[in-house]
Amino acid sequence: QLQLVEPGGGLVQPGGSLRLSCAAYGSTLDSYAVGWFRQAPGKEQEGVSSISNSGDITYYADSVKDRFTISRDNAKNTVYLQMTSLKPQDTAVYYCAADCGYYSELIPSEYDYWGQGTQVTVSS
Repeated sequence: QLQLVEPGGGLVQPGGSLRLSCAAYGSTLDSYAVGWFRQAPGKEQEGVSSISNSGDITYYADSVKDRFTISRDNAKNTVYLQMTSLKPQDTAVYYCAADCGYYSELIPSEYDYWGQGTQVTVSS
């Protein structure tokens, strides 16, 4: 059974950077496409970025394009989300999710495994 853990959240000032990790346990992550989602208080869940199981395809929501970078190290069973130029509107709980297969769109129902989430707060 695949389990996902997301260390790396925290408080950062506007314009700052933060790297989130999605570490997998119980199975090798190289068979899974991975997506990052976020949910801010009072708002609907938003798909942020996704990556294919080999890392050759990536996708970004318009709201984070050119600021966030998704990557993966299958040898370490980990997917990363590097976030730069952070804005207060990036404040949310961030979740990583995995779907067995090559690639998945950022549709929550397509993902079978979810991490517990990590809080990212962007504030001065």
